[in-house]
Amino acid sequence: MNTPTFTQKTPNDLLDDVRSKLQVKNDAALSRAFEVAPPVISKIRHGKLLVGASLIIKIHELTGMTIAEIKLYLPNKDSK
Repeated sequence: MNTPTFTQKTPNDLLDDVRSKLQVKNDAALSRAFEVAPPVISKIRHGKLLVGASLIIKIHELTGMTIAEIKLYLPNKDSK
């Protein structure tokens, strides 16, 4: 029996989806919406920084996405 292929969502996908929901053109505009410095977005995109709790809450407030929906984009703490 064939199992369906599951594509893991990533923090990059989260940023892209939020950018689309907020209808902002680029990461600089996204950083302004999040009220964070542009390097924060860059570090998340390059895997150098995890999406923190305060950013998760900000995404929830700006987009209406549930915390559970947002967590689907984040690496599981138990998997190493």
